[in-house]
Amino acid sequence: MNDDTAAPLVTRRGEEHRDTGQSGGAVRVSGVSVQHTPATKIWFGKVSNEPGYRSLPHHHGEAETGGYVLTGTARIYYGESYSEWVDMHEGDFVFVPPYMPHVEANMSTTEELIWLTTRTPENIVVNLEDVDDATLEGYHRA
Repeated sequence: MNDDTAAPLVTRRGEEHRDTGQSGGAVRVSGVSVQHTPATKIWFGKVSNEPGYRSLPHHHGEAETGGYVLTGTARIYYGESYSEWVDMHEGDFVFVPPYMPHVEANMSTTEELIWLTTRTPENIVVNLEDVDDATLEGYHRA
């Protein structure tokens, strides 16, 4: 069905939706979400980690998550006691399965990390019990 009255909706820089699920040092803002656009099945936004910051352990419930590293160096810790990880650099994409506990970390203590992130159906964030930084191999705070 074609709706001739539909039109693209732009969310301008600085007008992103900021009242969305958060997890510690990973700050999320959405450009497209059910909270402020006609979208019904997608959350698309930007996640930033200041130098040396990381998220709390969390998962995204039923949501499938796709991420793209726009700038910086990222590490996602996962697995038992967050002892496994994958590293990502500018230009890398990542898929995070539903319900997978993980920690997102900025591995640089001097440069900001910015992700573009999308998930369906929306930005579900379920924070879990925090872990000591020392359990995250190679991670250092700024």
